[in-house]
Amino acid sequence: PPPFTGVWMGDSKLCAIGVHCGNHITSHGLALNCCTDLTWFDHIVPCGLEGKGVTSLSHELGQHVAVSHVLEPFLDSFQEVFECTLVSSDDPG
Repeated sequence: PPPFTGVWMGDSKLCAIGVHCGNHITSHGLALNCCTDLTWFDHIVPCGLEGKGVTSLSHELGQHVAVSHVLEPFLDSFQEVFECTLVSSDDPG
């Protein structure tokens, strides 16, 4: 929910998005919770947000969702949204 970053399901964060700038370098990334053990979040205040939780695709869909099931459709969507072509380090050339 605004003004919080990430992807939310109600009051629970499904995907964290971050940017770090330092020493003339900018890093960015995301963490999409697919089949994360959510009990780890019982010991911290996730993202420093009191009263907010964390969820996963597996929890929300009521079935196991492995990263391998999500990776290809995620990358396809990323390319479409950002109008780019992703190249794997495994690709020749």
